[in-house]
Amino acid sequence: MDKNVAEEKMAQLEWYISKHCLWQYNSRGWDRLIQNERIISKTRQLLRGENAKDDDSTADRYYWSEAMSLQEGFKRYFPWVAETSKEDITQILDLLKERLDHTMVHASLNEELKKEKY
Repeated sequence: MDKNVAEEKMAQLEWYISKHCLWQYNSRGWDRLIQNERIISKTRQLLRGENAKDDDSTADRYYWSEAMSLQEGFKRYFPWVAETSKEDITQILDLLKERLDHTMVHASLNEELKKEKY
């Protein structure tokens, strides 16, 4: 997929998260990075038709449930998601995770996110 097209599609998914997902507001930067990794990777797996459950831990069940909700929302609001190839889904969601990490943590002006012992 052309990078510009992938970035345009990624921006649509980022918009959805900014409007519909409370998990983006976790109060610690390291938590945000972990949740971005786990929720987006599980969403990627679900959209690709793969098994997204790793174990039966409370944390895994939480990330899986968020990913289930996210992939359902993506499919509902963006019909192109269901028609997108597995490789293109991977490309788009990789861009999405990078963008979320950047906007939610690395470029944030909230200094509390960067406190190591918080």
